[in-house]
Amino acid sequence: MVISLAGRGFAQAPAAPTPITLDQAIQLAEGNEPAFAAAKAESRTAALERKDVKAALLPSIAAHNQYLFTESNHIKSATSGTGGATEPLPAFIANNAVHEYANQAMVNETIGLGGLAAVRLADANAARAKAELEIARRGLVGTVVQLFYGVGASSQKLAVAQRALDEADRFVDITEKRESGREAAHSDVIKAHLVQQQRQRDFADARLESQRARLELGVLLYADPSTKYELADGPAPVPLPDRPSVEAAARAYSPEIKSAMASLQMSRAQTLNSWAGLLPDLALNYTYGIDAPQFASKGPNGERNLAYSASATVDFPIWDWLTSERKIKESRIRAEASKVALTAAQRRLLADLSEFYDEAETAQNELASLDRSAVDARESLRLTNLRYVNGEGTVLEVVDAQSTLVSAENAQADGMVRYRVALAQLETLTGRL
Repeated sequence: MVISLAGRGFAQAPAAPTPITLDQAIQLAEGNEPAFAAAKAESRTAALERKDVKAALLPSIAAHNQYLFTESNHIKSATSGTGGATEPLPAFIANNAVHEYANQAMVNETIGLGGLAAVRLADANAARAKAELEIARRGLVGTVVQLFYGVGASSQKLAVAQRALDEADRFVDITEKRESGREAAHSDVIKAHLVQQQRQRDFADARLESQRARLELGVLLYADPSTKYELADGPAPVPLPDRPSVEAAARAYSPEIKSAMASLQMSRAQTLNSWAGLLPDLALNYTYGIDAPQFASKGPNGERNLAYSASATVDFPIWDWLTSERKIKESRIRAEASKVALTAAQRRLLADLSEFYDEAETAQNELASLDRSAVDARESLRLTNLRYVNGEGTVLEVVDAQSTLVSAENAQADGMVRYRVALAQLETLTGRL
């Protein structure tokens, strides 16, 4: 018989948090990190502005509606109709009639080099914003990777500190028993207690460091940094890819180089826009509707009010006190600076490739050595403990073996984090992460 405790005031145990993977941590961080959010917003707005600039090249259509009243000068003039009807003239000579109604559809189009330059500038700005978004994403990925594996390493070091404390407690018990059996001096017990106290402090520091690391990662992942979470066991680190393939992928997917290239294209577009100030624009207009003293398609004498007009205007710039020429020089100066920034980005990429690959290669080569050191340190401690229990070893040898094991296991944890972070840097540099 199964007895249900639901509804009887018995609290159910909280469900264990679902372990999160590195990819999930990156996705959570992308929704919470302000710098990435700003770069994403800038990229989206630049893409919308690009559409706006392209739309400006197309003809625009507007509906013009106006009623204009002007005081009469009390002098009547014959209208253009056949009936000889007269109406008062407006007091303002700039206006056409006392009562004037305008209801027109207008199509306008401007053709010139400035529109083409604006499109190129918008294209370059959108490309630069997209590259800057990728730079921000890669920076965020690097931060999450370091914090993610840092949490794992701190948890591993906490386990090492716990095992070291347990070993110190066990050794205190051994020395006290040997002293009571007159097999060891009281100084051995004092030394064991000193080591035990140090291990207690190390355990407290390791626990504090683990909590701090979890909070730092929690700041990026959750609205409440103290949210409980667990990290999923990731797959074993993959072998390091060959250098030529890494270099080829990095050159093809480098957002820094793409951003520098876009900045250079923006400078060239600005130069083209400066040249547009020296050339004329062709403005076309087509208007269809009424502009008459009556709001009707025909006047009182049958004249037709509904009609159309078209115009083409070309204004040639003659003299602007050399402003356009100076703008061209300014744009060329900025273009030269953009070329320097592009070559600098290319050099930085080559240096980062060499640095990150060498770091990952060195860390990978040291993994096996660190594993062997940890195994040897455990065996050394076991043998040293046996020698001490048999009266063949000293307390200092046991303490030294304990310290060696703690150092070896901590170095093993640091070495794995070092390789994972270095490998993630290469994957980020090549666009695979």
